[in-house]
Amino acid sequence: MAPSDDEVFEKVREALVDALGVDEEEVVPEATMVGDLGAESIDFLDIVFRLEKAFGITIPRDELFPEDILTNAEYVQGGKVTDEGLAELKKRMPFADLSKFEANPVVSDFGNLLTVNDMCSYVKSKLA
Repeated sequence: MAPSDDEVFEKVREALVDALGVDEEEVVPEATMVGDLGAESIDFLDIVFRLEKAFGITIPRDELFPEDILTNAEYVQGGKVTDEGLAELKKRMPFADLSKFEANPVVSDFGNLLTVNDMCSYVKSKLA
């Protein structure tokens, strides 16, 4: 049986608290991984490892953090993600709400996009 939304959130919260050294109270659904919780790219490896262990799932690196799109000249021009790049991000990240990013798709702002809620949605999609 799949875990409830609350159970998923608690396990994700625990992984983030352990990986990032933040307080439990800081890990709320709308908190952004980078902006609010201070995650850096090296932290995401630890987060992925902890989520895989907590849920018994496998997380391909480029599935959760599509750096290959954000560093590809085919998808990025003038520091912004192109329409093709946005389409690719949507395809790769159906669990994330990209609407705010779409309005101004500056590559350097991408890190402030992913929220705790997106992480929970991603885990739920992997468990389904």
